[in-house]
Amino acid sequence: MFDKVLIANRGEIALRVIRACREMGIPSVAVHSTADADAMHVRMADEAICIGPASSTDSYLSIPSIISACEVTGATAIHPGYGFLSENARFVQIVEDHDLTFIGPSAEHIRTMGDKITAKDTAKALGIPVVPGSEGGVNSVEEAKAIGADFGYPVIIKATAGGGGRGMKVANSEAEMEKAYLTARAEGKAAFGNDEVYIEKYLQKPRHIEIQVFGDGQGNGVHLGERDCSLQRRHQKVFEEAPGPSISPEERKNIGEICANAIAKMGYRGAGTIEFLYEDGEFYFIEMNTRLQVEHPVTEAIFGVDLVREQLRVASGMPLSFTQDDLSIYGHAIEVRINAERLPNFAPCPGTITQYHVPGGLGVRMDSALYDGYRIPPYYDSLIGKLIVHGRDRPEALARLNRALGELIVDGVDTTVPLFHALLQEKDIHTGEYNIHWLEKWLDAGGLT
Repeated sequence: MFDKVLIANRGEIALRVIRACREMGIPSVAVHSTADADAMHVRMADEAICIGPASSTDSYLSIPSIISACEVTGATAIHPGYGFLSENARFVQIVEDHDLTFIGPSAEHIRTMGDKITAKDTAKALGIPVVPGSEGGVNSVEEAKAIGADFGYPVIIKATAGGGGRGMKVANSEAEMEKAYLTARAEGKAAFGNDEVYIEKYLQKPRHIEIQVFGDGQGNGVHLGERDCSLQRRHQKVFEEAPGPSISPEERKNIGEICANAIAKMGYRGAGTIEFLYEDGEFYFIEMNTRLQVEHPVTEAIFGVDLVREQLRVASGMPLSFTQDDLSIYGHAIEVRINAERLPNFAPCPGTITQYHVPGGLGVRMDSALYDGYRIPPYYDSLIGKLIVHGRDRPEALARLNRALGELIVDGVDTTVPLFHALLQEKDIHTGEYNIHWLEKWLDAGGLT
């Protein structure tokens, strides 16, 4: 096992990793910007070191600073959390070139799955079902129109290096294709330095279903069921649950086995998530995230597995501590993302926390780095906490979520808590009858007014 682990991240995910390290007896090192000098992850780690000014470019995204922090502190491994450098293949290669261990997959696997076209081709070769679409990059408006005519509209144009909803445009007809194509290319170039795009058939009312997978890099792979992440705003998830209310046990078994076999064949190491659009009983691959997901706690809740602990184990060279036969689902779990944002426009709302009270009781977990008097800096993502509830079934989980939201106090800044209070009044939420377009349509219809 590692002598010391450096966490190249901040906020609640840094705390999550620190806690797993402490339970395993592994000393931890927190890195921080000048803006995060008083952050909770800095206080909780065994050691802390400043790696730069407030800008993430000069701190959390500064590879030389993070490598130097390992050299200064004697850390022998790096856990990237999610976001920042967690899916940066160049970073992984540099980490390994300095005889350090990256707690995650290989640079090759990150690179393969980081490019949307290569990822789709790889998935297809591994037997994972994919969305019908172009065979590779689309290089002209004329080619894009020909593909649209072939598959039928609507289609979606996606930047090959895209993510988080950037570089994605829908064309509902040939008349819309030129503008959508050029806009997607421009956004891809601006956000990712790559203007290559590809085209897929645009599904009308799909759900967003993701399969949690885990491999040990030694030919062993498992799946830990699915999460339904269909409640999204601008392609950003806000409400996640497991198991998916629309997925049957037979569908879960079939798609899970396909995904587990795929990562075993790849020799994949660590946690990963294979994401699908799901419509009319069919799964269509959209991407693979080669890291721990924000919503991993709902999977931990229903399986009783510590995914971060398992990441640390397999990165140190150990095999998986469980087999597929050891894994079984108990109950239902839901996570809501609490952001420091002002509704109804979801504008970021940094500021000082004047009062903070965490809900408790059976089946309630709050992952957050907040505390009374903490000043939320304006430089980073607006996520300030994740409220996770677990019940014997979905109705109990929803009731527990309602109760826990009523106990949660975050004063001093506006948050998205009222959004979830409102959603829990909606019949479709209780029946599970929603898709990836539901939330935006509800918001457009005045759901928060």
